[in-house]
Amino acid sequence: MALYTPSVVPNGKEIAVITTSKGTIRVQLAGNDAPIHVGNFIELAEKGFYDNLKFHRFVPHFVIQGGDPNTKQYSAEEVARMADNPYSGLGTGGPGYCIKEEYSTNPNNSHEDGALAMARSQDPNSAGSQFYLCLGPQHMLDSGYTVFGQTIEGKDVIGLLRAGDVIESIEILNR
Repeated sequence: MALYTPSVVPNGKEIAVITTSKGTIRVQLAGNDAPIHVGNFIELAEKGFYDNLKFHRFVPHFVIQGGDPNTKQYSAEEVARMADNPYSGLGTGGPGYCIKEEYSTNPNNSHEDGALAMARSQDPNSAGSQFYLCLGPQHMLDSGYTVFGQTIEGKDVIGLLRAGDVIESIEILNR
């Protein structure tokens, strides 16, 4: 699959306002450090791609993950029930393209508590739409996954999220 280059060029000041069924999270996006990831995230958010998707993976003290379009067809309760089934198909969806990794070029690629990073498969250049928020520092991921934002408000909300909770919308400020 050819790698996609987003048309959005970040200015480095963008903030993502992620409204969930448990509350609102504000993330300072790292457009200067991970411009491809931030540009891609902004494009998807502004198209409404993430609206009403569900978080499909929760690992206590590790991550909460969302952004899989396969969750749209299911209710929150169904996603919560399916989350631990490796054959459910959850966690396999994307936007139909992949983007280039930036963890090797991002000077601030640090998985701190509340970091926003892009999930991927075994191929380093396989990220697309699925993202995760760190539930505590996860520095073992620094050398393999691109961090493209840091939570500035709503870490308490992140701590409440579980599989099945809804991403109601993502709004981008300071564009």
